[in-house]
Amino acid sequence: MADTMQFDLVSPERRLASLQVTSVQIPGADGDMTAMEGHAPTITTLRPGVLSIEGPDGHDQYVVTGGFAEIRADGVSILAERAVHQGDMTQEHLDEMMEEAKTMYTNAKEAFENEPGPVDDAAKLLSDMVAMGDHMGLTAKQ
Repeated sequence: MADTMQFDLVSPERRLASLQVTSVQIPGADGDMTAMEGHAPTITTLRPGVLSIEGPDGHDQYVVTGGFAEIRADGVSILAERAVHQGDMTQEHLDEMMEEAKTMYTNAKEAFENEPGPVDDAAKLLSDMVAMGDHMGLTAKQ
C-alpha cells in the first residue's frame, strides 16, 4: 500500500475532513494537480471545482469555490472559501454559488470598465462554476 499523508479541509463554517490519504487532486487556479506523500512544498490558490481524495478508506470528493492549498511532504491543508461534500451538493447550492459569481462579474464590469484584468477574472470564475456544475450533473442557470 502507498504511504499516506495528513489531509485537512476547512471552510469558514467548519472542518470538513481530517484524515489520512494517499493522494489529493486539487483544482488549482493554474491547473489541476495531484499531491502525494513526499510532494515538494507548494502553496496554490484554488479555482471552483471538485477536490478528490484517495485513501485507505476509499475515494471521496468535495466541491470547493476557491481558497488556498498548502502542500507539504507530509500532508495537504485546504483552506476553502466554501466547501461542500459532493454528496451534500444540491441544485440549490449551485444556484446560490452561481448568483454570487454573477454578482461579482456584474460588479467587476461596472467598477473596472476599462480594466480587463478584474473583469476577465470574474468571467473565469463564472465559467468555472458552470463547468463544476456540469461535472456534477447539475445545471448552471445562466
